[in-house]
Amino acid sequence: MARYYFDLLDEGVLAIDEEGMELSNLQAVQADAAKSLADMARDAMHGSTNGAKRYMAIEVRDEPGLDGGQIQFPS
Repeated sequence: MARYYFDLLDEGVLAIDEEGMELSNLQAVQADAAKSLADMARDAMHGSTNGAKRYMAIEVRDEPGLDGGQIQFPS
């Protein structure tokens, strides 16, 4: 299994994942990233009082630090 890192981007603020997560394949990586992003969007909606749009994304890196892609969600 390879270790993947899920860096969170919320309104231009980047939170670097320093622990990562071991996953068996790219389908598992995509599923975990999509679930994490959906959770972020849900939490943002519950905490929002003005209904303003926000830009959120998850950038995925593998163990050597190679870019694994980005999933975006405007909420």
